[in-house]
Amino acid sequence: MSKEITGTTWTVYDANTLTQNEIYGRVLCELGEKHPEIVGLSADLAKSTKIGIFQEKFPDRFINVGIAEQNMFGIAAGMARTGLLPFVSTMAAFTSMRAAEQVRTDICYQNLNVKIIATHGGVSFGSAGTTHHATEDIAIMRSFANMTVIVPADGIETANAVRAAVDWPGPVYIRTGRGFEPNYYQKEDYGFEIGKSVLVREGTDITIIATGITVLQAAEAADFLKKNHGLSVRVINMHTIKPLDEEAVMKAVTETRRIITFEEHNVIGGLGTAVADVIAQSGKGCAFTKVGFPDVYSEVGYPEDLYAYYKLDANGIIEKVQEVMQKDFEEDENWEDEF
Repeated sequence: MSKEITGTTWTVYDANTLTQNEIYGRVLCELGEKHPEIVGLSADLAKSTKIGIFQEKFPDRFINVGIAEQNMFGIAAGMARTGLLPFVSTMAAFTSMRAAEQVRTDICYQNLNVKIIATHGGVSFGSAGTTHHATEDIAIMRSFANMTVIVPADGIETANAVRAAVDWPGPVYIRTGRGFEPNYYQKEDYGFEIGKSVLVREGTDITIIATGITVLQAAEAADFLKKNHGLSVRVINMHTIKPLDEEAVMKAVTETRRIITFEEHNVIGGLGTAVADVIAQSGKGCAFTKVGFPDVYSEVGYPEDLYAYYKLDANGIIEKVQEVMQKDFEEDENWEDEF
């Protein structure tokens, strides 16, 4: 880094040159100065997950448990019981599946104040293969009582999420990518708040509800569709999957009547399912489609190729939006009688 960084200034000047996880590591160091109760834990992945930056700055407040994720979450639970604030970092696949029981029973069951930064989410570690892909983690984590689930759109939003998590009670799961994802946001003061979505584009014809890496792609797709097809596409950044911003979902149902969700996750149990639950429970109908990985194990390859293959890049989003726009879901515009 070429500039001397103090406070939050570095994210403004250098965000575009930093990865999601680099930003996380530096924000954690910033928070560590203000909160002596923060401790860091890693399962031999301090370098990959970037919590190693915290380790270098606060060696007495960091534990590397070795390749023992299940033990790590048990230790974090015990530390939280003493009043410490553990930040635990490992890959999303290991957090959500290998250590699922410890996260559920040791941490969530007791509603302990443990913050989990799960890196390499989705297929961001594409070439490492399916064992290192996390395409079920959101479904697993949102099913645990007391757990808050956040999927930041980029590095800037990761910084906001990590800061907000310190003051948010109970366990928090923040899912990031491998760290090479481009930023959508250029500055931090756009109104991030846990549980409240962010309006990315205004629109009246259809609403895209996106999370994670699909937010940037959805914004680009909306701009293309407006310029080339005259479509007014609303884009919502649903960074918090649990608790979901139900008000924003229902506003989209009533105002655009067409909704399509995009996520770097299996279509079962993730963002799309959470949105569908809200719509179904409201008793109101709309044209709805959810796009993510189908009910198969993901292919292996470079992440950007996989995003294109699964229609999660801007081209794929344009194609899917046009498909939903072709749906005739009713003959008249009066649907009050459908409630």
